[in-house]
Amino acid sequence: MEFSPMHLFIVLLIVLVLFGGRKLPELMRGLGQGIREFKEGMRDQPTPTNPPASTTPTNPPAAAPTEPKK
Repeated sequence: MEFSPMHLFIVLLIVLVLFGGRKLPELMRGLGQGIREFKEGMRDQPTPTNPPASTTPTNPPAAAPTEPKK
């Protein structure tokens, strides 16, 4: 069986009847957004499971003792 433009027209007509003219743009927008997010997810590097090491020291130097005022 070969694919022809008439097959595409019949499928689009059935989708239009099932979902209605007002709902169709919303469905297509959601489909496009889902595909876009999937592609972005495939391009991104996996996130590391461990947080990055902090650059601040864990034990800061103690402050010099101050002399009481007289």
